[in-house]
Amino acid sequence: MQRIAIIDIGSNSARLVVSHIYKNGAYNMVYNQKEALRLSQKVNEQNMLTEEAFTSTIDTLKSFAHMCKIYQADKIIAVATAAIRNAVNGKELIARAAQETDIQLHIISGKTEAYISYLGVINTLDVKNGIIFDLGGGSTELILFKNRKILESVSIPLGAVNTTSMFNIRNEMPPDVFTKLNAFIMDCLDKYPWLKQKNLPLIGVGGTARTVAKIIQRAKKYPATKIHNYAYPIQTFRSFFNKLRTTNLEQRKKISGLSSERSDIILAGSSIISCLLEATGAKKLITSGCGLREGLFYDYYSKSNNVTLIAKNILERSRENTLNLFETDTRHAHHITKLALTMFDGWTELHKIRKGYRRLLETAALLHDIGITINFYSHARHSAYMIQNAKLFGLTHKEQIITSAIAGWHNGVSKNYFKDRFYKEMLTESNWKLINKLALLLALSESLDYSEARMVRGLKADFDKKNAVLKIYADNIPSIEMHQIKSHIAWFKKTFGTDLIIEVHKEEEQELALTKNTDDNALTQLLQELDADK
Repeated sequence: MQRIAIIDIGSNSARLVVSHIYKNGAYNMVYNQKEALRLSQKVNEQNMLTEEAFTSTIDTLKSFAHMCKIYQADKIIAVATAAIRNAVNGKELIARAAQETDIQLHIISGKTEAYISYLGVINTLDVKNGIIFDLGGGSTELILFKNRKILESVSIPLGAVNTTSMFNIRNEMPPDVFTKLNAFIMDCLDKYPWLKQKNLPLIGVGGTARTVAKIIQRAKKYPATKIHNYAYPIQTFRSFFNKLRTTNLEQRKKISGLSSERSDIILAGSSIISCLLEATGAKKLITSGCGLREGLFYDYYSKSNNVTLIAKNILERSRENTLNLFETDTRHAHHITKLALTMFDGWTELHKIRKGYRRLLETAALLHDIGITINFYSHARHSAYMIQNAKLFGLTHKEQIITSAIAGWHNGVSKNYFKDRFYKEMLTESNWKLINKLALLLALSESLDYSEARMVRGLKADFDKKNAVLKIYADNIPSIEMHQIKSHIAWFKKTFGTDLIIEVHKEEEQELALTKNTDDNALTQLLQELDADK
């Protein structure tokens, strides 16, 4: 096992994250520590970090170093961003920190910071085209990407902390100051015409973006607390911002979702977001809970484990990671998944479910047994909870909740599992009908490998308008599996209004059928070619 510590010394705060990478390649975060620094406010008129800045940074790094020893970190990756990068004596702080803490901080350029933030976003959000803004305390990184590839990037010296100091808006933002601030930010953004992109989403990274999303969620009584991949329209932000910019510091401290340590810099941060919306023409904001630290981790992980830096399919990678974290033998999960998807594909006329939901069934099937690590006898319920809270990237909040419910019903329907507010408010009756159908397919698949011996090698699902036929191919009669699947026949009849006929065939018959289909396809292709020649 590898223990990786990542330290990010930003302009507003410092973070330490410790992650484990296991022998099977799975990884997860095991520790997270945040300390407020406000380095952007600890700079004198000569643009030099004050002694207070030196002391607070070194004390924080000593605390981080202590935790790295406790967690036995094998590797420490430590970076410093805008405040230290832009300070005249930034390198002096780096040297003193190394001498007193044994942690070697690396000052990264604005361009590098933008790229690393992009890595954190592109590996965790299923967005093909967009504009990322990583709004920190002393700078904002802007990245334009299309087809998941960077086209443009820049770091601008505007952050929530230094902009607050520049315009003295820690307490209030009078209308005339707001007008000046708005003009100042827009003048800065106007230097980058590539920001103007029609209908591309604006993706927010950093504490300000997360805080704005949290405030909006609380105001709307959103049933989930998850911030990553939370999307909302520009009108929602405008309504929030119009109310916020008329408040004073004491009033903001009472806003639900806004921490006291950020209440004095939220006006500046939100003003930058407002101007970005105007400059880009975006109609939607997406919040990313992943950025620089995650980008640093993916960079290290790809090199040390010989995997692609940018995942081709983020859902596939994240669910395989989740599976490997909790399953010692993944062969059963993959076999069940193959059987479930075969049924889904063969019975499309029967279930009438859009193809887009196929990946939800696939995810639920792969992870349906991870709850066994908690308790075998109620593992379906535990699997549902674990899937609901897992880092499954590439799914919307609602899709993830549907996936968790599918897995939760793989031993049979029980709405008692899902009485909490999250399920009640996120899912409609139509969603529950969909879940019932997909859970049934998963239950049938689970029955067909009940012994986990893969007795059933393959199957074919047919529908002839009257009956659903499931042809099972096995070397021998899978008696345990046949007993289990028959317990779901009544559920099948109630759900689809038709009988399920089960046939057991020798595996050789499936191979012959596949060969015949291949030969028929080849003959059809040959006849088409002959017709074309005529």
